[in-house]
Amino acid sequence: MKKMKVIHPNACGIDIGSKFHMAAIGMRDDQIRKFGVFTKDHDQMIKWLKDNDVEDIALESTGSYWQTLFSSLQSSGFNVVLVDGKQTKGLRKKTDIQDARAIYQLHKLGLLTSCFLPDELTLDLRNYYRHRSKIIEESSRLSNKMQQALRLMNIRLDNVLNDIMGKSGRAVISAILEGHRDPIYLASLTDPRVRKKKEEIVAGLHGQWNDSQIFILGDCFEAYMRNKNRIKSI
Repeated sequence: MKKMKVIHPNACGIDIGSKFHMAAIGMRDDQIRKFGVFTKDHDQMIKWLKDNDVEDIALESTGSYWQTLFSSLQSSGFNVVLVDGKQTKGLRKKTDIQDARAIYQLHKLGLLTSCFLPDELTLDLRNYYRHRSKIIEESSRLSNKMQQALRLMNIRLDNVLNDIMGKSGRAVISAILEGHRDPIYLASLTDPRVRKKKEEIVAGLHGQWNDSQIFILGDCFEAYMRNKNRIKSI
């Protein structure tokens, strides 16, 4: 360190964990402290850093454990960078204390580069998008589960309709859950524009009814429709 130029003289290196964070503002033992992950622990860390005139902080983290601390530190006026663990991989030690020291050393010498972090608006949009995508994935699994329940009762709605969760498919499933079993009546609920002939649709709706599969069908249908409304609200 004596031979290299110090870029951040008032630096701190923080090794982020799921249950605690290890912060180093120097190489001595009394310059390294362990903090919890609750808001009160963040406040204690911020006070400690300010009492020691820290200005520049490097966080190393995996997952999303860094986000709340990063936000708290940034809003408190510190210059904070998030560091990819690959940058310190070769220097990682056996203990969290040694890891925090390594992050501190590298950041003090300006050897760490920040990961890309989107602005607040972009981050919000990404959160909405990811949440919506998860709901869509869940809905797809529910649709497959309903299709399986129908198939196990030999109700081949998938053979006569392109989409069992389209308008016609939902009408037929709703009627089944209401207790209707007549294939002719069920077929009459499909849209006239369905390409299959009515005779084929009736044949596909002549099933072997099973109470457990009806229950699974109803439970998945209710969850699917709830997800459909959730997607609309996002």
